[in-house]
Amino acid sequence: MRDGFSGRTVGAVDQLSQTGLPDPAEFGADWVAAWNAHDLDTLLSHFHDDVVFTSPVAAQIVPGSGGVLRGKDALRAYWTEGLRRIPDLQFTVERVFAGVSALVISYRNQRGNLVDEVLVFADGLVVEGHGTYLTGDAADDNPAGTIDPR
Repeated sequence: MRDGFSGRTVGAVDQLSQTGLPDPAEFGADWVAAWNAHDLDTLLSHFHDDVVFTSPVAAQIVPGSGGVLRGKDALRAYWTEGLRRIPDLQFTVERVFAGVSALVISYRNQRGNLVDEVLVFADGLVVEGHGTYLTGDAADDNPAGTIDPR
Protein backbone atom coordinates (compact mmCIF):
# COMPACT_ATOMS: atom_id res chain seq x y z
CA MET A 1 0.00 0.00 0.00
CA ARG A 2 1.20 3.55 -0.68
CA ASP A 3 0.71 6.35 1.75
CA GLY A 4 -1.21 9.35 0.44
CA PHE A 5 1.55 11.87 1.05
CA SER A 6 4.98 10.71 -0.03
CA GLY A 7 3.94 7.90 -2.34
CA ARG A 8 6.24 5.48 -0.51
CA THR A 9 5.12 1.92 0.08
CA VAL A 10 3.94 1.36 3.64
CA GLY A 11 4.02 -2.20 4.95
CA ALA A 12 1.69 -3.66 7.55
CA VAL A 13 4.41 -3.45 10.19
CA ASP A 14 4.86 0.28 9.53
CA GLN A 15 1.12 0.84 9.82
CA LEU A 16 0.83 -1.06 13.08
CA SER A 17 3.84 0.53 14.71
CA GLN A 18 2.45 3.99 13.96
CA THR A 19 -0.76 3.22 15.86
CA GLY A 20 0.73 1.59 18.95
CA LEU A 21 -0.75 -1.81 18.20
CA PRO A 22 1.22 -4.84 19.32
CA ASP A 23 2.07 -7.54 16.83
CA PRO A 24 -1.32 -9.25 16.27
CA ALA A 25 -0.06 -12.85 16.19
CA GLU A 26 2.16 -12.39 19.26
CA PHE A 27 -0.58 -10.60 21.19
CA GLY A 28 -3.13 -13.30 20.33
CA ALA A 29 -0.74 -16.05 21.44
CA ASP A 30 0.11 -14.27 24.71
CA TRP A 31 -3.55 -13.44 25.34
CA VAL A 32 -4.77 -17.03 24.95
CA ALA A 33 -1.87 -18.46 26.97
CA ALA A 34 -2.62 -16.09 29.85
CA TRP A 35 -6.36 -16.85 29.75
CA ASN A 36 -5.79 -20.59 29.64
CA ALA A 37 -3.40 -20.30 32.60
CA HIS A 38 -5.98 -18.11 34.40
CA ASP A 39 -3.16 -15.55 34.82
CA LEU A 40 -4.95 -12.25 35.41
CA ASP A 41 -1.76 -10.33 36.20
CA THR A 42 -0.37 -11.05 32.74
CA LEU A 43 -3.70 -10.28 31.05
CA LEU A 44 -4.16 -7.01 32.89
CA SER A 45 -0.60 -5.88 32.13
CA HIS A 46 -1.88 -5.11 28.60
CA PHE A 47 -4.66 -2.81 29.85
CA HIS A 48 -4.62 0.90 30.72
CA ASP A 49 -5.58 1.81 34.30
CA ASP A 50 -8.62 3.71 32.97
CA VAL A 51 -9.80 1.01 30.54
CA VAL A 52 -13.50 0.73 29.71
CA PHE A 53 -14.69 -2.80 28.99
CA THR A 54 -18.16 -3.95 27.96
CA SER A 55 -19.64 -7.43 27.92
CA PRO A 56 -23.09 -8.98 28.22
CA VAL A 57 -21.51 -11.49 30.61
CA ALA A 58 -20.38 -8.62 32.85
CA ALA A 59 -24.03 -7.55 33.01
CA GLN A 60 -24.82 -10.99 34.48
CA ILE A 61 -21.84 -11.22 36.84
CA VAL A 62 -21.51 -7.63 38.08
CA PRO A 63 -24.88 -6.41 39.39
CA GLY A 64 -25.71 -2.83 38.48
CA SER A 65 -22.93 -2.57 35.88
CA GLY A 66 -25.17 -2.75 32.85
CA GLY A 67 -22.29 -4.66 31.30
CA VAL A 68 -19.89 -1.68 31.44
CA LEU A 69 -16.77 -1.86 33.60
CA ARG A 70 -14.57 1.17 34.21
CA GLY A 71 -10.97 0.83 35.29
CA LYS A 72 -8.48 -1.99 35.67
CA ASP A 73 -9.61 -2.76 39.23
CA ALA A 74 -13.21 -3.31 38.07
CA LEU A 75 -11.96 -5.49 35.23
CA ARG A 76 -9.87 -7.56 37.65
CA ALA A 77 -12.87 -8.04 39.95
CA TYR A 78 -15.07 -9.11 37.01
CA TRP A 79 -12.54 -11.55 35.62
CA THR A 80 -11.79 -12.97 39.08
CA GLU A 81 -15.49 -13.67 39.61
CA GLY A 82 -15.79 -15.01 36.06
CA LEU A 83 -12.98 -17.50 36.66
CA ARG A 84 -14.60 -18.56 39.93
CA ARG A 85 -17.83 -19.26 38.05
CA ILE A 86 -16.10 -20.88 35.06
CA PRO A 87 -13.33 -22.99 36.59
CA ASP A 88 -12.85 -24.94 33.34
CA LEU A 89 -12.44 -21.80 31.20
CA GLN A 90 -10.26 -22.45 28.15
CA PHE A 91 -10.04 -20.57 24.87
CA THR A 92 -8.87 -21.50 21.39
CA VAL A 93 -8.00 -18.59 19.10
CA GLU A 94 -9.49 -18.95 15.62
CA ARG A 95 -8.23 -15.68 14.09
CA VAL A 96 -6.78 -12.29 15.01
CA PHE A 97 -7.79 -9.28 12.95
CA ALA A 98 -5.90 -5.96 12.95
CA GLY A 99 -7.41 -2.54 12.30
CA VAL A 100 -6.01 0.96 12.55
CA SER A 101 -6.05 1.07 16.36
CA ALA A 102 -7.77 -2.19 17.25
CA LEU A 103 -7.32 -5.93 17.33
CA VAL A 104 -10.21 -8.39 17.18
CA ILE A 105 -9.53 -11.79 18.68
CA SER A 106 -11.98 -14.37 17.40
CA TYR A 107 -11.99 -17.45 19.61
CA ARG A 108 -13.99 -20.37 20.91
CA ASN A 109 -14.61 -20.75 24.62
CA GLN A 110 -14.76 -23.98 26.63
CA ARG A 111 -18.35 -24.51 25.45
CA GLY A 112 -17.31 -24.24 21.80
CA ASN A 113 -19.14 -20.92 21.44
CA LEU A 114 -17.69 -18.35 19.05
CA VAL A 115 -16.68 -15.08 20.71
CA ASP A 116 -15.02 -11.93 19.38
CA GLU A 117 -13.12 -9.62 21.67
CA VAL A 118 -12.55 -6.14 20.26
CA LEU A 119 -9.57 -4.36 21.83
CA VAL A 120 -8.82 -0.69 21.10
CA PHE A 121 -5.25 0.43 21.79
CA ALA A 122 -3.52 3.70 22.59
CA ASP A 123 0.20 3.88 23.27
CA GLY A 124 0.45 0.09 23.30
CA LEU A 125 -2.24 -0.52 25.95
CA VAL A 126 -5.88 -1.52 25.69
CA VAL A 127 -8.02 1.52 26.51
CA GLU A 128 -11.34 0.04 25.43
CA GLY A 129 -12.54 -3.53 25.07
CA HIS A 130 -15.74 -5.26 24.06
CA GLY A 131 -16.64 -8.91 24.56
CA THR A 132 -19.13 -9.88 21.85
CA TYR A 133 -21.00 -13.15 21.47
CA LEU A 134 -22.64 -14.89 18.53
CA THR A 135 -26.41 -14.51 18.70
CA GLY A 136 -29.21 -16.76 17.57
CA ASP A 137 -28.23 -19.96 19.35
CA ALA A 138 -29.13 -21.69 22.60
CA ALA A 139 -26.22 -20.03 24.40
CA ASP A 140 -27.71 -16.51 24.21
CA ASP A 141 -28.78 -16.49 27.88
CA ASN A 142 -25.43 -17.76 29.15
CA PRO A 143 -22.83 -17.39 26.38
CA ALA A 144 -19.79 -17.84 28.61
CA GLY A 145 -21.19 -20.85 30.46
CA THR A 146 -21.07 -19.33 33.92
CA ILE A 147 -22.08 -21.47 36.87
CA ASP A 148 -24.83 -20.10 39.11
CA PRO A 149 -23.04 -19.07 42.35
CA ARG A 150 -25.93 -20.12 44.59
